[in-house]
Amino acid sequence: MVRVTAIGGVLDLLLGFIKVSVGLITHSHGLVADGVHSLSDLVTDVLVIVSARYASRVPDDEHPYGHRRIQTAATVLLAGSLILVGLGIAWDSFSRLGHDENALQLEYWALIVAGASALIKEGLYQYTIRSAKRFNSNLLKANAWHHRTDALSSLVVFGGVTGGVVGIDWADPLAAIVVAAMILHIGWKIGREGYEELIDTAVSSEIRADITRDMLQVSGVEAVHQLRTRKTGLMILADVHIRVDPKISVSEGHRIGDAVAQQFGHKFQGLSDVVVHIDSEDDDESQPSIGLPLRPSIEKSIALAFESFCATSQDELALSPIRIALHYVSGMLTAEIWLPLTNPKNCAFEDDIRRAVSKELKNIVRDFEITLLWKTTKN
Repeated sequence: MVRVTAIGGVLDLLLGFIKVSVGLITHSHGLVADGVHSLSDLVTDVLVIVSARYASRVPDDEHPYGHRRIQTAATVLLAGSLILVGLGIAWDSFSRLGHDENALQLEYWALIVAGASALIKEGLYQYTIRSAKRFNSNLLKANAWHHRTDALSSLVVFGGVTGGVVGIDWADPLAAIVVAAMILHIGWKIGREGYEELIDTAVSSEIRADITRDMLQVSGVEAVHQLRTRKTGLMILADVHIRVDPKISVSEGHRIGDAVAQQFGHKFQGLSDVVVHIDSEDDDESQPSIGLPLRPSIEKSIALAFESFCATSQDELALSPIRIALHYVSGMLTAEIWLPLTNPKNCAFEDDIRRAVSKELKNIVRDFEITLLWKTTKN
């Protein structure tokens, strides 16, 4: 990207100097203005090189998402400069309508320089626009159109000088007005794309539909909602909520999320940063489980239940859970309590244990379900 822009900068410097010099010698105000236009492109060339250098920096503490928006901001500035150039050409062209131009001298030199400039700048546009497509860079695209506007302005000068030679004085300003309208349209289009990126505009609805459809093909994904996308530089960033079976383990849910992110990193060009939120239920419109107690309160109640049960048991039991799994679904708590099966007779107290736990849980939660599971332990 830097090499492409550097080549354009060198040519802008040479063409600008030649056009201004020949324009002064031949008294061609159009050629002088065209030379100033070429020299102004040097500013944009420098802007492209500087922004490309800083945009490629790796993320840091102050910019955890990287520096790619520098390139986006530069694209907007370049688009603004295109608009200013278009307005300047239009204003100058309207002011020249109906007014006699100063007599040209050595007009064929002006024709040669203007024609050569148009050919060189159009070639530079083709070279830069191909590079922009290869690097998928809006910044290079904007700079390519700067080269084309310079080529068009050279054609305007060529037409104006030709019109002056054959006595058609209004040909140059009229053609310049048409070219100015084209420049304004291009500047607006490129600027709008950069502006939409700066305000985190989502990718197209077609791409979002493709992403959603393919996510549902990943094993374990039951539903997709709250898909959000945005662009930063050449990258597409996305975050999404996927619903999985509420009874699976945290590690399995995490593995499904990794599979979703990995698949889209390969399939969609530029989609390299995907944040996947795992949901046990659809919380897009409401969060029915938001008021349920967290694990510390539940474990405390279960511990009190087992202390009370063991203290009142006539068989001097010393039972305590070895694992507690909690599930929050549709506003209801399901507690899976794993107990050690040190003595098969302990299973006979299952109903008593469930009643003791239910008594304690009623103090902190309204809707719940208790599942007791027995695990054989090795001596």
